[in-house]
Amino acid sequence: MQDKTHLHQSHGEIIKRLKRVDGHLGHVIAMLEEGHRCVDIAQQLHAVEKGICQAKRTLIQDHLDHCLEEATKARAQGASVSLEEFKEITKYL
Repeated sequence: MQDKTHLHQSHGEIIKRLKRVDGHLGHVIAMLEEGHRCVDIAQQLHAVEKGICQAKRTLIQDHLDHCLEEATKARAQGASVSLEEFKEITKYL
């Protein structure tokens, strides 16, 4: 069973964004198959890339905001909290 503890408020918006990107990518593939101009395809690929980057940025920022706050509270209450996950996720920035 999937762990639901890592669901954040932003995940719904990220899912919607990625579904739009998925549809957009399908359109780009069709453009390639139909022989559209490279400049038009590059423009559409740029839009896909921006959508994915924005989704990633939102995910990481939300993770840092939400999980770091929880870790700070837990640490203040004397719990042992590893910061390794926060260090690890920064490589994707």
